[in-house]
Amino acid sequence: MGNRNKTLNHLIKRLLLFVTIFFAVSCIKDAPLNPEADIEVFTIDPALTTSKTVIDQVNNVIKLYITSEAYDQGVAPSITVSKGAGIAPASGDSIHPKDKQVQYTVTSENGVNKKIYTVEVVNVGDWSFDFEVWQQNADDKYEFPVESGNVELWTSGNPGVALAGVEQRRDAYPTRFTSDAYSGKGAAEMVTIKGTFLSDFVGAYIFAGSLFLGDFNPEFALANPLQATEFGEPYVGLPKSFTGYYKYTPGPVFQDENQNPVSGKTDQCAIYAVLYEGPDKLNATNIHTSDRIIATATLPDGSAKSSFTRFDIPFTYIQGRDPAGKNLLMAIVASSSVEGDHYRGAIGSKLVVDSLAIVPK
Repeated sequence: MGNRNKTLNHLIKRLLLFVTIFFAVSCIKDAPLNPEADIEVFTIDPALTTSKTVIDQVNNVIKLYITSEAYDQGVAPSITVSKGAGIAPASGDSIHPKDKQVQYTVTSENGVNKKIYTVEVVNVGDWSFDFEVWQQNADDKYEFPVESGNVELWTSGNPGVALAGVEQRRDAYPTRFTSDAYSGKGAAEMVTIKGTFLSDFVGAYIFAGSLFLGDFNPEFALANPLQATEFGEPYVGLPKSFTGYYKYTPGPVFQDENQNPVSGKTDQCAIYAVLYEGPDKLNATNIHTSDRIIATATLPDGSAKSSFTRFDIPFTYIQGRDPAGKNLLMAIVASSSVEGDHYRGAIGSKLVVDSLAIVPK
């Protein structure tokens, strides 16, 4: 009888162990496969670059700033993608953008999502800009100018404004195409607009229209909008002057960052160019203060101009800053409200610019 009980107890223990293991295993589910399909890092030998590579996640474009030798011979980038994702061509494979358009296809770990990134080699050979050709973002419907070959050199605050929930139509954004041009058929129009219901929560009661050479980094769009503006494109040589045409109408009521009207104050526009040492790009937090700035050209009068007015601003070089042998970047920035980066300005202020140029020495 005792042996039978021991055997029975042993069987019960084994059965309970089996049931416990069964239910434990049945409760364990395989972790879902990653649905992301992003290029996260795209690295080229620094000796072959003139500025840091930019991954434009908004438009799925990889902007390369490479030397003429690298352009002729090709490069072999090291690429990091989302966890578990695959990429073709593979990381480390040589690419030759000079010979044909290069595109990367990233497939997510779960096999459901794909992204195609297009490689653009940025080489600003002609430093005159007429804003004749514009394209529209497919998702958010804001406009942006493109240069020859549909190369994107210019951007604006529009991608950040899109995150604030404006209506998805071209004229709802502060920066857009206008046919009111000094020459040709097009120009760039910037208008200071009222903030949205969402932006009011973070104290952004206005959005100034802006346009600048460089890139908008959505990584900082919400946490630090000023840092999201990455100014500048590679520049070879030294500039003599910054020229162009503009007209400007200030809005009726200037308001401070808390929406309080400021009696006796009239809005002004801002137009300036900055030559500085790369390869890291400056942004709205340091474009006026960095010790890497070599020369500046700033519009001295941002007041109202009812008709197109020409400017020709000599570059002022900062004493003791030697540009020799350095990778240089040139920033051009325009805004419908000079204090718009601090959410101060007048709703309705409108700036139009056309025929901008950097004149070399």
